[in-house]
Amino acid sequence: MRIEGRRYFQCAIACSGLLALLLAFPVRSVPSFARQTGMACEACHTVYPELTHFGRVFKANGYVLDNVKQVRDVDARRSELLELAQIPPLSIMAQVSYTQLKTPLPDLANVSVPGEAQNGTAAFPQQLSLFYAGKIAPHFGAFFQLTYGNDSGSIGIDNTDLRFADMRILGEDRSLIYGVSVNNNPTVQDLWNSTPAFGFPYATSNAMVSPLAATMIDGTLAQDVAGISAYAFWNESAYAEFGVYRSAKQAAANQLTGAAGPLDGTVSNVIHGVAPYWRFAYEHNWGHHSLEAGLYGLEVRLLPGGSPAAPSALQGPYNRFNDVAEDVQYQFIADQFLVTAAATRIHESMSLAASQASGAASNLSDSLTTTRVSSTCYYRRRIGGTLAYFATTGSADSDLYPSPAAGSAGVITSANNRPDTRGWMLEANYLPWLNTKLSVQYTRYLKFNGGSANYDGVGRSASANDTWYFLLWFAY
Repeated sequence: MRIEGRRYFQCAIACSGLLALLLAFPVRSVPSFARQTGMACEACHTVYPELTHFGRVFKANGYVLDNVKQVRDVDARRSELLELAQIPPLSIMAQVSYTQLKTPLPDLANVSVPGEAQNGTAAFPQQLSLFYAGKIAPHFGAFFQLTYGNDSGSIGIDNTDLRFADMRILGEDRSLIYGVSVNNNPTVQDLWNSTPAFGFPYATSNAMVSPLAATMIDGTLAQDVAGISAYAFWNESAYAEFGVYRSAKQAAANQLTGAAGPLDGTVSNVIHGVAPYWRFAYEHNWGHHSLEAGLYGLEVRLLPGGSPAAPSALQGPYNRFNDVAEDVQYQFIADQFLVTAAATRIHESMSLAASQASGAASNLSDSLTTTRVSSTCYYRRRIGGTLAYFATTGSADSDLYPSPAAGSAGVITSANNRPDTRGWMLEANYLPWLNTKLSVQYTRYLKFNGGSANYDGVGRSASANDTWYFLLWFAY
């Protein structure tokens, strides 16, 4: 009975995958993974890039499920040496946008004659990305992204996740997915859309005014590190992951040799040793519903460096950032309506020995807490919207969050030396096709860098940074 039960369970998994293939709409597809699997976007996504339960399992399995003709080779013992898709899972993504601030920014071209910068930023494109996303070899897959950004005017590495994964059937009705992820952004490897890397908002303007403070795990280290982690996903419910990160600076050179490394004290914010990362989560699925709750965290010790005259900075005091976060996500997925609610709270404890010694921080210890809550609803995957609340609070620190200097234009300053920022974001979306999205996003600030009125000490209010963002986002 145990052997028969195991065979029945394996057969059920195979049949469910086949059923997903047969029910797929072949024309409307997420480009790379759709080309590889033959499945429509809705198999793995509610609306891109938010994952369904099937999408989370696909990601945990290393992106290797395929339904295309393979070039294969085996050795004398019939062990696989090569399994290469005849059609590579490549795709492109583009974002074209327009951004309008409520109040124009100061024009710094001539500080002696006050003026306003042009309000309204057209980005054509804002971003253009090339993906390799899919299977590389048996049990080995990748999500690899190269991006041109209009803010930098250059092409660089973007979110990347390389995975080795396998699955075991344990008992009659239990499975264990396990693997290793190599990636360049803490939480980019995560399976849920409640964590920072792939959490709401999924797209924002790079022309809006950003507040002074953000936690380390909330995108601060994105594409600036390399990490490796091991994970296990028990019965598609319980998830655990442990890993470490190390600095992987782009365009940084050793001052002595001119080579890409090793990093020296002229490079800013180099991780001292390694930064441990951890993640626990549990997901329960019933009917059209799923509910996940979890914890995640990162501890980073940063050497400030940044001074050509002081290469010994790599051996000096460092700053320590300890991030501990909670998250929750609920999904309802049916034929007509899709509903997602997600929330995360990140608390960061800072020990700023290096910054205090250099005068970049007035306190030895500070803290920062970020909270985000969002609720999304779509009708037939075509019309939908999201309402989100965000807030950041933290310790007052006159050097870390400085007041404006004499004659300063302000804006990115804090009159009361606090990072506190909070507000609302409202987004409306229309998808004429599953790989094309038209979005209108409005961000309303109730507080910015510690205040509501005259937050920067030069007369600007928090609401002056309110932003309209219009976006055309498509992939092929």
